[in-house]
Amino acid sequence: MKGNIRVGFDVGGTFTDGVFVQGNNVIAKTKSLTTEDVTTGIINALDILLNKSKINPAEIAMVSFGTTHTTNAIIERRNLNQVGILRLGAPATTAIPPLTGWPQELKDAIGGERNVYILRGGSEYDGRDIVPLDEKAIADACKEMKGRINSVAITGVFSPMKPDHEERAAEIAKEILGEDVHITLSHKIASISILERENSTILNAAVINVMRRAVSALKAATKDRGIAAPLFIVQNDGSVMAADYAVDYPIFTVASGPAASVRGAVFLSKIENGVVVDVGGTSTDVAYIVNGFPRESSITVNIGGVKTNIRCPDLLSIALGGGTIIKNKGNAVLGLGPESVGHNLVRLGRSFGGPITTTHDIAVAVGHLNERLDIFETQFVTHPENVAKLSPELVENAWAEIKKTVEDVIDQMKTTAEPIPAIFIGGGAMVVPNKNIKGTTGVIKPEHFEVGGAVGTTIAEIGAYAEGVVDLEIENREKAIEAVIEKAKDNVQAAGGIRETTEVIDIEEIPFAYMPGKRESIRVRVKAKIS
Repeated sequence: MKGNIRVGFDVGGTFTDGVFVQGNNVIAKTKSLTTEDVTTGIINALDILLNKSKINPAEIAMVSFGTTHTTNAIIERRNLNQVGILRLGAPATTAIPPLTGWPQELKDAIGGERNVYILRGGSEYDGRDIVPLDEKAIADACKEMKGRINSVAITGVFSPMKPDHEERAAEIAKEILGEDVHITLSHKIASISILERENSTILNAAVINVMRRAVSALKAATKDRGIAAPLFIVQNDGSVMAADYAVDYPIFTVASGPAASVRGAVFLSKIENGVVVDVGGTSTDVAYIVNGFPRESSITVNIGGVKTNIRCPDLLSIALGGGTIIKNKGNAVLGLGPESVGHNLVRLGRSFGGPITTTHDIAVAVGHLNERLDIFETQFVTHPENVAKLSPELVENAWAEIKKTVEDVIDQMKTTAEPIPAIFIGGGAMVVPNKNIKGTTGVIKPEHFEVGGAVGTTIAEIGAYAEGVVDLEIENREKAIEAVIEKAKDNVQAAGGIRETTEVIDIEEIPFAYMPGKRESIRVRVKAKIS
């Protein structure tokens, strides 16, 4: 019988953090260097935790992680699927073809424009067909692409209102291309706007194999170590989904790392409204928290140079971390980074005998950093004489610039002039000022702050969204909203949750601008999670 130990991992640019959590207690934690393939770093951290804690693997009830697999693949243009792109919208949507505005190297990495087809089909806002679906053209396109693509993205006009055309196109594609070719339907990915929804759908189709390989490797690694627990992955909103579900919807994980950090910060600090400042070795992510979850971005989210409309946290990332290089001319500070020595801090930083002045060194010089956390293998300083040689005026100026940078980024994320709590987490939180920070009621650095993101992956609930448009002239508002709620519960179940324990945590109604004349309609968005 399984115990109640939960395992969580947070993959950062420098370190991969891992924790064992039992109830509300962190019983083991580690930091392992992030590896190029990401997965190996997670497995290394798991082995360290197992060796350190001596926990019986059979006692582990859940394994979860926040991942950069999909984001890295898109940004680096590596290991992407070859994607066949079907837009069901002719003759209404031919002016701006798919992949418009994409970076050329990313287009090339997924197979280019030769696999793009705009076909007759799609719906009006009220569900009527623009034109009948051209099934023969879909079949012909699939025959033409067969053998050169291994994933398909299908987008229909107004498919979130009426998905029939997308679903029929998927049936035809499977018949011709076979079950091994993954098919992504846009109405399951994002909301109304067709261009951004199409971009999100194509990106999802492009990273299917990346997520599939990662999940397969992690499942094998846990099984080999005697762990039979289910595997979960953090979504962009801070909830989790089953790993098998994530294989179909990897685009929902592009911001899973920062989202996990928010959830961890809330859990460790018990503060549900304020700002989270997650400081790593290379960068700092700042998020606003509302009722324990990251505030959602209200603007177009750019991923790898592509505009999308997927749900992501409202984040502000700056080039400030423990390894950030201090640029100076004499005692004057010319800039903080954006370059960082990253995991080479213990080789290149002045505190360790190296030639480069970093944020870490300044924190040591002012006496702010004066102890080593057990989780780090090395001392915080091994060559104090090098730090002592720094000009006191340079140290003072650099420390003031670091403090101002932190204050400015917090101010940019606030929605009120009133001071708010600030929760500092991440290994780099040790090297930035945390006293008298303008705009805050104070800085909270909770216990286990250095692995806050990993903790966040272990306490996140299974969650999902659903969305629909209600034409109030022909539909009853309450019944239509209830239908969207039922759809959200269905999505929670698909993500690995138990439908009967699902609760609705947010219902949003937005006036819908597409309706002609004086017709009144609303867009309904429902967020649900297991209770």
